[in-house]
Amino acid sequence: MAAELTETTRLYARCVATLSPEWLESIGAHLVKRHQYEPHWEKQPARVAAFERGTLYGLLLYAKRRVHYGPMDPAESRKIFIRQALVGGDYDTRAPFFLHNRRLIREIEQLEHKSRRPDVLVDEELICAFYESLIPEGIHNGADFDRWRREAESANPKLLFLKREDLMRHEAAGITTVQFPHQLKMAGHSFALDYHHEPGSPRDGVTLTVPLLALNQIDAAKCDWLVPGLAREKITRLAKSLPQKLRHQLGPLSEFVDAFLAANEAQDAPLAQAIARYARRELNLAVPLDAFRPETLPAHLSMNFRVVDEHGRQLAAGRNLAQLRAELGQKAGEQFAELARSDAPAAAKVAAWDFGDLEEVMEIRRGSQTLIGYPGLVDRVDSVSLEVFDSADKAREAHRAGLRRLFMLQLKEQARHIEKNLPGLQAMAVQFTALGDAAELKEQLLAAAFDRACLQEPWPRTRAEFDRRRDEARSRVTLLAQEIARLAGTILAEHAALQKKLQQLSKAFPEPCRDVQEYVSRLLSGRFIERTPYERLRHFPRYLKAAGLRLDKLRADPQRDARLFAEFAPLAARWQRDQARQLKSTSRDPQLEQFRWLLEELRVQLFAQELKTSVPVSVKRLSKMWQTIQR
Repeated sequence: MAAELTETTRLYARCVATLSPEWLESIGAHLVKRHQYEPHWEKQPARVAAFERGTLYGLLLYAKRRVHYGPMDPAESRKIFIRQALVGGDYDTRAPFFLHNRRLIREIEQLEHKSRRPDVLVDEELICAFYESLIPEGIHNGADFDRWRREAESANPKLLFLKREDLMRHEAAGITTVQFPHQLKMAGHSFALDYHHEPGSPRDGVTLTVPLLALNQIDAAKCDWLVPGLAREKITRLAKSLPQKLRHQLGPLSEFVDAFLAANEAQDAPLAQAIARYARRELNLAVPLDAFRPETLPAHLSMNFRVVDEHGRQLAAGRNLAQLRAELGQKAGEQFAELARSDAPAAAKVAAWDFGDLEEVMEIRRGSQTLIGYPGLVDRVDSVSLEVFDSADKAREAHRAGLRRLFMLQLKEQARHIEKNLPGLQAMAVQFTALGDAAELKEQLLAAAFDRACLQEPWPRTRAEFDRRRDEARSRVTLLAQEIARLAGTILAEHAALQKKLQQLSKAFPEPCRDVQEYVSRLLSGRFIERTPYERLRHFPRYLKAAGLRLDKLRADPQRDARLFAEFAPLAARWQRDQARQLKSTSRDPQLEQFRWLLEELRVQLFAQELKTSVPVSVKRLSKMWQTIQR
């Protein structure tokens, strides 16, 4: 402050002294206007505080000063204490009533997440009213409350204990540990389950926590069933996703779902496949797997997976198990192999079922650690050997070839007869030249015949089952081989006709012809007769015929072909990109596999509609399905 200001060539101040704003507050305290705002509970000092702003004749002296608000407004402070400290749980105390009430509230909130109903826990106002009816006026901080509580609880120790019925609007019927278990058991492991109800959140639904070491051992089919408490909703929505004609034949939907659940279907197959099996067995109704539309289901009806390391740190999360395995499956397999290598027994080569019953899983002990391995037969051409894998999918892939080889070794006469008497083998061998030699063709036909004759699900696990399956196949494997050979002949004949058309049109229409050639190369790629399920293989003549019709229509309207291909190409490119990624994985994604066959049907729908499709398809439907797969 200056007593005098003089301005000449410059501005001068005389009689100058410093002035601190704090002096104004102390000297003119009776003139200072104080305003408190934002009262709130503070956990550490266990009291209600607020921010204060002070002004003197409109001049701001201080702002946002923290002050003890309790004495200033005891009634409002009491409400804040009850609402934020006791009801909100922001209170540092070991009082029995507080621990009991918070645990009870968490349990009921968990029931809400499991039942996906946010109306089980009562409103906070009712809990506030419970405390307000018991706590005397004037108590608004932790110290005063604890003094009163100790005195009151000496007469009634349960005075502040809430009861379950006080906190629930209605009974949460059916929300039991049977319907919503805390853990899911697979392959000797117990995996923790967490429930969360928040539509749109990545955590919405059921989350399975998976240690990295066990990633390859997760049973995708079992996880597709989720938990019993959500199975009914998923089955109902899957049934509703069927085309109207098929859905109508199921009868009343609620009755169908009740009957399906009562049948206690084994969880050895994805849910849609189990529904299709049940419909065929009980209703004599053929339901193609492609007819289901899983893309219409909400996200919470797909299991969410959370992969963690040995310290519990999250490595990855998502609903696409195949993609998680593509990213981390190799690392998981290396860890398993490293731990199990020292205990792996030497694999003996055998030509008969001389190794006892084949268990689904085996325990491998390494010190204090117990690992779960999956046994499977490995094809050694002249014999088979029993080995242990870290992944059920790896074991299954190897076991299929090993089990087939064992059947061939046991049915040598039938195998030799088939090789010598395949119908039209010479003509097929000529047409197969571009894909392989005659020996490979014969080998594939023989393998496909034994697959159909001997490897129906479930595969044999005991010597008695194996012998029975072998004896049943003895009389029919030759007939099945002839049927497959005729189908292969039709496919190769269509392929040969298509190649002629491509040679004629490749110069005039290079782009469409190149696409058709690439498509045929993928469709008939490496050992397609052996590796393609017969149910899919029988559609190959129609697919090749559709490609031929597309070429026939090019001359009449090439612009139409370009327009249709522009609709189809983005979907095909996405599938090819993810298919390349899946090849690095230890398992196959059933959704990606189903999408591949729907793409084949879409080609027929777009370019050769007159041949008709096996299931309804469209660009729009497959686009929605792709979004679901990516989710």
